Amino acid sequence: MTDRFEQFSFIISGIYRKLQKIKRDEMVKRGYKGAFAQYLATLSRYEEGLTSTELCEICDKDKAAVSRIIAEMEEKGLIQREKKAVRSYRSKITLTEKGKEVADFVAKRAHAAISAVSKEIMTDEERVAFYSILDNVYKNITKIDTEGIPSEE
Repeated sequence: MTDRFEQFSFIISGIYRKLQKIKRDEMVKRGYKGAFAQYLATLSRYEEGLTSTELCEICDKDKAAVSRIIAEMEEKGLIQREKKAVRSYRSKITLTEKGKEVADFVAKRAHAAISAVSKEIMTDEERVAFYSILDNVYKNITKIDTEGIPSEE
Protein backbone atom coordinates (compact mmCIF):
# COMPACT_ATOMS: atom_id res chain seq x y z
CA MET A 1 0.00 0.00 0.00
CA THR A 2 1.30 3.44 -0.93
CA ASP A 3 1.64 5.77 2.05
CA ARG A 4 0.37 9.35 2.07
CA PHE A 5 3.83 10.86 1.58
CA GLU A 6 4.54 8.72 -1.48
CA GLN A 7 1.11 9.36 -2.95
CA PHE A 8 1.34 13.12 -2.33
CA SER A 9 4.90 13.31 -3.70
CA PHE A 10 4.12 11.26 -6.82
CA ILE A 11 0.98 13.23 -7.60
CA ILE A 12 2.60 16.66 -7.12
CA SER A 13 5.72 15.61 -9.04
CA GLY A 14 3.63 14.15 -11.86
CA ILE A 15 1.48 17.27 -12.12
CA TYR A 16 4.59 19.46 -12.20
CA ARG A 17 6.23 17.38 -14.96
CA LYS A 18 3.07 17.41 -17.07
CA LEU A 19 2.65 21.18 -16.63
CA GLN A 20 6.25 21.73 -17.70
CA LYS A 21 5.70 19.58 -20.79
CA ILE A 22 2.46 21.38 -21.68
CA LYS A 23 4.17 24.79 -21.31
CA ARG A 24 7.09 23.62 -23.44
CA ASP A 25 4.82 22.16 -26.14
CA GLU A 26 2.65 25.28 -26.28
CA MET A 27 5.56 27.72 -26.35
CA VAL A 28 7.40 25.73 -29.03
CA LYS A 29 4.37 26.37 -31.27
CA ARG A 30 5.35 30.05 -31.10
CA GLY A 31 9.10 29.43 -31.35
CA TYR A 32 9.91 30.06 -27.68
CA LYS A 33 11.10 28.12 -24.66
CA GLY A 34 8.57 26.73 -22.20
CA ALA A 35 10.37 28.54 -19.38
CA PHE A 36 9.27 31.87 -20.86
CA ALA A 37 5.61 31.17 -20.06
CA GLN A 38 5.75 31.77 -16.31
CA TYR A 39 7.78 34.96 -16.64
CA LEU A 40 5.56 36.36 -19.39
CA ALA A 41 2.43 35.61 -17.36
CA THR A 42 3.94 37.24 -14.28
CA LEU A 43 5.22 40.33 -16.08
CA SER A 44 1.84 40.80 -17.77
CA ARG A 45 0.32 41.42 -14.32
CA TYR A 46 2.78 44.26 -13.58
CA GLU A 47 2.56 46.96 -16.24
CA GLU A 48 5.00 49.15 -14.29
CA GLY A 49 7.52 46.32 -14.54
CA LEU A 50 9.48 44.25 -12.06
CA THR A 51 13.12 44.02 -11.15
CA SER A 52 14.95 40.72 -11.53
CA THR A 53 14.91 40.35 -7.75
CA GLU A 54 11.13 40.83 -7.62
CA LEU A 55 10.67 38.36 -10.46
CA CYS A 56 12.79 35.79 -8.56
CA GLU A 57 10.63 36.20 -5.47
CA ILE A 58 7.28 36.09 -7.25
CA CYS A 59 8.19 33.12 -9.47
CA ASP A 60 10.12 31.36 -6.69
CA LYS A 61 13.19 30.91 -8.92
CA ASP A 62 16.87 31.47 -8.28
CA LYS A 63 18.69 34.52 -9.63
CA ALA A 64 20.81 32.57 -12.10
CA ALA A 65 17.76 30.95 -13.74
CA VAL A 66 15.91 34.27 -13.97
CA SER A 67 18.98 36.04 -15.32
CA ARG A 68 19.43 33.49 -18.13
CA ILE A 69 15.77 33.54 -19.16
CA ILE A 70 15.54 37.34 -18.99
CA ALA A 71 18.60 37.64 -21.28
CA GLU A 72 17.02 35.20 -23.77
CA MET A 73 13.64 36.95 -23.64
CA GLU A 74 15.33 40.32 -24.20
CA GLU A 75 17.23 38.89 -27.18
CA LYS A 76 13.91 37.65 -28.64
CA GLY A 77 12.35 41.10 -28.22
CA LEU A 78 9.79 40.01 -25.61
CA ILE A 79 10.97 42.27 -22.80
CA GLN A 80 12.88 45.46 -22.31
CA ARG A 81 14.93 46.71 -19.38
CA GLU A 82 14.94 50.18 -17.99
CA LYS A 83 18.31 51.72 -18.78
CA LYS A 84 18.55 54.31 -15.97
CA ALA A 85 19.29 51.90 -13.12
CA VAL A 86 22.97 51.61 -12.18
CA ARG A 87 22.82 47.88 -11.51
CA SER A 88 20.99 45.66 -13.99
CA TYR A 89 19.20 43.68 -11.25
CA ARG A 90 17.57 46.96 -10.14
CA SER A 91 16.32 47.76 -13.65
CA LYS A 92 12.61 47.42 -14.19
CA ILE A 93 11.71 44.76 -16.74
CA THR A 94 8.59 45.26 -18.84
CA LEU A 95 6.97 43.47 -21.73
CA THR A 96 7.34 44.83 -25.24
CA GLU A 97 4.31 44.80 -27.56
CA LYS A 98 5.55 41.48 -28.92
CA GLY A 99 5.92 40.23 -25.33
CA LYS A 100 2.35 41.30 -24.53
CA GLU A 101 1.08 39.34 -27.54
CA VAL A 102 2.92 36.19 -26.44
CA ALA A 103 1.77 36.71 -22.82
CA ASP A 104 -1.82 36.93 -24.11
CA PHE A 105 -1.29 33.65 -25.98
CA VAL A 106 0.03 32.08 -22.74
CA ALA A 107 -2.99 33.34 -20.78
CA LYS A 108 -5.47 32.00 -23.33
CA ARG A 109 -3.78 28.60 -23.55
CA ALA A 110 -3.46 28.37 -19.75
CA HIS A 111 -7.16 29.17 -19.35
CA ALA A 112 -8.05 26.53 -21.93
CA ALA A 113 -5.85 23.95 -20.19
CA ILE A 114 -7.29 24.66 -16.73
CA SER A 115 -10.82 24.53 -18.11
CA ALA A 116 -10.10 21.20 -19.80
CA VAL A 117 -8.56 19.76 -16.64
CA SER A 118 -11.33 20.77 -14.28
CA LYS A 119 -14.50 20.62 -16.36
CA GLU A 120 -16.88 17.87 -15.37
CA ILE A 121 -14.92 17.06 -12.19
CA MET A 122 -15.56 20.11 -10.01
CA THR A 123 -17.93 23.02 -9.64
CA ASP A 124 -16.76 26.63 -9.39
CA GLU A 125 -17.17 26.42 -5.60
CA GLU A 126 -15.11 23.23 -5.46
CA ARG A 127 -12.43 24.85 -7.64
CA VAL A 128 -12.19 27.79 -5.22
CA ALA A 129 -11.89 25.38 -2.29
CA PHE A 130 -9.32 23.27 -4.16
CA TYR A 131 -7.08 26.27 -4.87
CA SER A 132 -7.46 27.47 -1.29
CA ILE A 133 -6.34 24.06 -0.02
CA LEU A 134 -3.40 23.97 -2.46
CA ASP A 135 -2.38 27.47 -1.33
CA ASN A 136 -2.48 26.39 2.31
CA VAL A 137 -0.47 23.24 1.56
CA TYR A 138 2.15 25.43 -0.16
CA LYS A 139 2.26 27.84 2.79
CA ASN A 140 2.64 24.97 5.27
CA ILE A 141 5.39 23.30 3.22
CA THR A 142 7.17 26.65 2.98
CA LYS A 143 6.91 27.04 6.76
CA ILE A 144 8.33 23.54 7.30
CA ASP A 145 11.11 24.32 4.82
CA THR A 146 11.99 27.40 6.85
CA GLU A 147 11.38 26.21 10.40
CA GLY A 148 11.77 22.45 10.13
CA ILE A 149 9.29 19.63 10.71
CA PRO A 150 7.43 20.13 13.99
CA SER A 151 8.00 17.49 16.63
CA GLU A 152 5.21 15.02 17.33
CA GLU A 153 4.53 16.07 20.93
